[in-house]
Amino acid sequence: MAKIPTIASADSRPLWQRLLLRRLKFLVVVALVLGIGAGGVYLFAPSLLLKADAARLAMSAHMEKKTVVAGDTTWSYYEGGDGPTIVLLHGFAANKETWLTMAKGLTDHFHVIAPDLPGWGESSRNEGGDYGIPAQAARLEAFATAVGAQHFLLVGHSMGGAIAGVYADQHPERVASLVLSSSLGLTFKENDFVRDVKAGKDPFLFKDRADLEALLGRIFLVKPNIPGRLEDALLARNEQDHDFIAHTFEQLKEPAQAYSLDPVIGKLQMPVLGIWCREDKIIDVSALDTLRNGLKSSPSIGATIMNGCNHMPMLEKPEETAKIITGFALAH
Repeated sequence: MAKIPTIASADSRPLWQRLLLRRLKFLVVVALVLGIGAGGVYLFAPSLLLKADAARLAMSAHMEKKTVVAGDTTWSYYEGGDGPTIVLLHGFAANKETWLTMAKGLTDHFHVIAPDLPGWGESSRNEGGDYGIPAQAARLEAFATAVGAQHFLLVGHSMGGAIAGVYADQHPERVASLVLSSSLGLTFKENDFVRDVKAGKDPFLFKDRADLEALLGRIFLVKPNIPGRLEDALLARNEQDHDFIAHTFEQLKEPAQAYSLDPVIGKLQMPVLGIWCREDKIIDVSALDTLRNGLKSSPSIGATIMNGCNHMPMLEKPEETAKIITGFALAH
């Protein structure tokens, strides 16, 4: 009697093939779920993607987010690395995340601290408080004490540079050396940005994506390509901070604040380095001449002009900027 042929079932496969097939199916399902989830977050909660990206950058830079209460502020800051301490101060309408890409090139050799300045980012804000240059410099002393920063290299960018310079003048015992990058507070050749400010415009306030794109075009040599929903998250953050940005910008326009470093730099007695981008459209590179000519008491004066960037060297040239700061730190 002839045998009736049978169809082999999947169960007849070797065990390793069955396990592999199950694993592949599981991975496909996970990928689909993650893809759908990420798409939903992008569409409905894009701010979460900004936070996730910040966490990724912090991990890559070997930095941990921390908080501390100092003075009248609950400070949010990143800290990581071992070695001599470097404190990084961000600019106007920015936050501590500005430094993360560059900090990746510092934490192998230095102990790096990057705070959200009071009122900005995730640090607390007092309603009606003073967040001008002198007030922020005073708050910085409370923060330095709270985190145990005894003797450190202080780096300030833009508004953070003005705060850093005023603080260095007031607390030379703490500031071993000073780096001013595209710093506010110095006299420089009038440019289109200054002319717009004098005409009553505030480029840091956005009504729509076009306003955001205009500012990005002003501060970056090559404007970054930001997905639309992430732009919307930045617009929402700007709208939330609208009154604070407007009030603080008006403060910084006052001559005593806008040129706060002019009367200070001649008294600085620590090594000082100025870092500027040749194409800076916010703080013209001529400010570097004011800095070099005014440093009458500094034992060491350095100046670096970088090509291929605008107002944000730590983002446009992060590796090069980290190397310049590293060389300066090791030399002093």
